[in-house]
Amino acid sequence: MSGAMEDEIKRWTARRKAALVMEIIQGKTTVAETSRAFDLPPSEIEGWIEDGKRGMENALRAKPLDVKEQYERQLKGLQEAYGEAMLELRARKKAASLLGADER
Repeated sequence: MSGAMEDEIKRWTARRKAALVMEIIQGKTTVAETSRAFDLPPSEIEGWIEDGKRGMENALRAKPLDVKEQYERQLKGLQEAYGEAMLELRARKKAASLLGADER
C-alpha cells in the first residue's frame, strides 16, 4: 500500500475509499491484506468495490445519470411507497374502528 494510505485513518472519505479500491483492482493489494492492515471487515471493503463498479458502469453509459438525479429518483420511489403504506394503514385502522363499533 502507498505510504499515505498506511497512516492511521480516522475517517474513510470517498477519495480514500476510491484510492484503496483502485489499488485492489490494480493488484497492488488484496481485500484480505487491506482488511488486516486497516482492521476493516472484508465485507465492508467488498461493498466499496461493488459501489465502485456501479459508479463505473454509470460513468461509462452513453448518457450517464447524475448522482443527484439517481438519488432523487430513488427518494421519489421511497416517498411514494411510504405514502401508499400510510394510506393503507389508515384505512385498516378506520376499518378496525368501524368494525369494533358495530360489535358493541
